[in-house]
Amino acid sequence: MAEILDYHATGDGFELRYGSRVVVRHSASCPAVVIARGAPAVTMLRGNFRIEDAPSDERALVAWRRVEGGIAFDGALLAWDDSVLTVTATDLDFDRLYVRFHAEPGEAVWGGGEQMSYLALNGRRFPMWTSEPGVGRDKATELTRAMDADGMAGGDYWTTNYPQPTFLTSRWLAVHLDASCYSVLDFTDPAAHRVEVWANTARFELFAAPGSKPLVSRLSDRFGRQPPLPDWAIEGAIVGLKSGATSFDRLDRFVAAGAAVSGLWCEDWAGIRETSFGRRLFWDWQVGARSEARYPGLESRIGDLAARGIRFLAYANPYLSTDADLFEEAREGGHFCLRPSSDEVYLVDFGEFDCGVVDFTRAETRDWFAERILGREMLDRGIMGWMADFGEYLPTDVRLADGSDPMEAHNRWPVLWAAVNAAALASRGKTGDALFFMRAGFSGVQAHCPLLWAGDQSVDFTRHDGIGTVITAALSAGLVGNAYSHSDCGGYTSLLGNVRSEELMQRWCELAAFAPVMRSHEGNRPDDNLQYDSSDELLACFAFWSRVHAALAPYVRALCGEAALSGLPLQRPLFLEYPDDPSLFAVQDQYLYGPDLMVAPVIEEGAVARTVVLPGAGDWRHLWTGRDFAPGVHAIEAPLGRPPVFYRPESAHAALFAQFAQGNLP
Repeated sequence: MAEILDYHATGDGFELRYGSRVVVRHSASCPAVVIARGAPAVTMLRGNFRIEDAPSDERALVAWRRVEGGIAFDGALLAWDDSVLTVTATDLDFDRLYVRFHAEPGEAVWGGGEQMSYLALNGRRFPMWTSEPGVGRDKATELTRAMDADGMAGGDYWTTNYPQPTFLTSRWLAVHLDASCYSVLDFTDPAAHRVEVWANTARFELFAAPGSKPLVSRLSDRFGRQPPLPDWAIEGAIVGLKSGATSFDRLDRFVAAGAAVSGLWCEDWAGIRETSFGRRLFWDWQVGARSEARYPGLESRIGDLAARGIRFLAYANPYLSTDADLFEEAREGGHFCLRPSSDEVYLVDFGEFDCGVVDFTRAETRDWFAERILGREMLDRGIMGWMADFGEYLPTDVRLADGSDPMEAHNRWPVLWAAVNAAALASRGKTGDALFFMRAGFSGVQAHCPLLWAGDQSVDFTRHDGIGTVITAALSAGLVGNAYSHSDCGGYTSLLGNVRSEELMQRWCELAAFAPVMRSHEGNRPDDNLQYDSSDELLACFAFWSRVHAALAPYVRALCGEAALSGLPLQRPLFLEYPDDPSLFAVQDQYLYGPDLMVAPVIEEGAVARTVVLPGAGDWRHLWTGRDFAPGVHAIEAPLGRPPVFYRPESAHAALFAQFAQGNLP
């Protein structure tokens, strides 16, 4: 029988229970609901936001009475129906709600969408607002301080491309705020899970399950299920190059070095521009004069690659630069967001060039972008995938075609953008065959986006913006229904003298091989940084790990099948498979790749060993030596080229895994 919300009186207060779980506990000393009037101030610069509030007339609602269908406070109504809890301020002038959900002592909490810094959210607050994550993301570092001084661009531990106001707890309970407005998940009080909502009404959906995996499956059912990844995406690496026509010759070096290559990704397919940030793309998503100058005869080259079993991938985003050939077509078609008090196109500064924002609240515009750009300019020319970038930049003072409040629409923008991309694939019968990947997201993006990537990490080992954050990103996003994630192999952001090291390049390959998709990126300053074809050693490194990635394809294909049925992510926090061990609740520097592989990447600079937790009851077998290890905590040698990876000897895929110790890679 399904669990439902139920009311129980408790002295001077009450409890709302969801089955046997207490969800809300109200008393005079701990009110469940607080209301206030907000006074927001929002500043945006190139996708970085400063959001402040000065709430007034704050009221903790103490007195209450039972009414039909809910609880009436002096100033708010709390109502419930089965698994939905709704809180409404009865005075429309109050537009801030603070709802206090009950927390048990020691209860762990996760979620918040794709979080980069912390898997377990306890002790911190997390604003839910899609934005640039920032460069550095640690206020104690010189890099973050310098970026803050230059355009508010340093970020913090909570800034993310993909927030989602959903949290899960170790009572195997999940709470989802069904709203796109600005909100905050606040776990600083160990006795309460507090949700701040910038609205007059908040609708919360509740989910419960007997364990961690059934709970994650329920959330996947709610938000949407991705199609299985295409075979080509898991059977080789996607090589990212952006040097124009010479990219094809460079790709041949990867193939000659023995790399398993399934795709060539050229994000500069439509042209480039040079800026102080680095080499940027020309935001005009079509094959035209700039594209032809950079990639002469592109369609023919795409066909030649396809004959070799190599797909060509490109790039697009939902903005058009003012000097783009498509800009006038979009303006004449009414496809841009407008200024609030005129019919002028609202322009956004993207760093030394301005762009119009394509207005996806308008059905005609969604259709135009999906057909005119993604369909005719890309899919019809043989392009089989692309980075669907951005989605975080919707300003809060634009005028939208559907009349909606941009403060409400801002977080919905990545979902609308994902839906446009998915519609383009469906229009050509390419769903599950062609592949786009996104960094931006919000609740519901799961139903449209087949693959996440972790965004623009710095090219380093730093705690809050380096290589390790891609693990946390995959694990947190996977808990709220995103089965597939990957990262820019080698990192992306190189600023203020921060450049790639050989060690970073090698360690990132080791990590990327054990993700559903392995894809390299040249970064924002390719000429200043090492590339995987900069030396024979790095080329051999990439080739080896691409073959490891390809060799795992039968196992990954089985995991894709499981994801299609259950919504379980491929990269999993340890507690997902071992929910009865609280010591695993905060582990975020290693992960289970499906149920049978334990991957512990080396993410500390200079490390040649690391501590690995091996959970459960049975032995784990070292992938590279075949040696068995008992459950527990072990110090494992981890020289370059041998990251700690273990498998279950009883796995149905044990023969596949055993070939690594035997040296039988293809």
